[in-house]
Amino acid sequence: MIRGLRRRPAPTVRHNRIVWQAAALLLAYPDEAHTERLDLVERSLGELPTPLADPLACAVAGLRALPTDAAATAYVETFDLRRRRALFLTYWTDGDTRNRGNAMLAFAEAYRLSGVEPPTDELPDHLAVVLEFAATVDDKAGLALLTRHRAPIELLRLALAEYGSPYAGVIEAVVATVPEGSSAQTRREALDLARQGPPVEQVGLEPYSVTIPTEQLTASLRGGRSGR
Repeated sequence: MIRGLRRRPAPTVRHNRIVWQAAALLLAYPDEAHTERLDLVERSLGELPTPLADPLACAVAGLRALPTDAAATAYVETFDLRRRRALFLTYWTDGDTRNRGNAMLAFAEAYRLSGVEPPTDELPDHLAVVLEFAATVDDKAGLALLTRHRAPIELLRLALAEYGSPYAGVIEAVVATVPEGSSAQTRREALDLARQGPPVEQVGLEPYSVTIPTEQLTASLRGGRSGR
């Protein structure tokens, strides 16, 4: 190894969990508890190494600079699906295709295998939901979901950075906790997604809709079974 060049140590499981919980809190829609969430995240930063704490601190500072109503407006503008800054991971990989419903069911099944039910007030592939699951329920299963979707998460980070959003720091910290695996493959996947965009089916579909048996997806998210 060249003198002076040291590999950054991998985050510990505890560090990962803190980052994931902090990121989940910061990616929540700014409501009356917004300031309280910022305070909670800020208090946790002292437990993290600098490479993980700094981007989260920048995100907290950027969000704290906005009044809550302005933060809420910025949140909607930032994560509008049409702007290619979606927080729904299956949108990046499956877009407006019939595969997206099945992909979301895979998230729900991963939660159930770890002993919890998917949320009823949010889709299971929402990045904040995945992060909360990884932080508080099953770090191994959660990390597997994040690793599987590292390319779209990296694209989201780049899009947020280009937009000048404080949320870019949130995603930067998350990316730092997810192993690259084959970096060449990750780069290819990210380049393909960036070049082609999410896949779309042109026949009889509404934009950004869940197109696979909606009743099957709804039943699964509520703990029911689809009729086969």
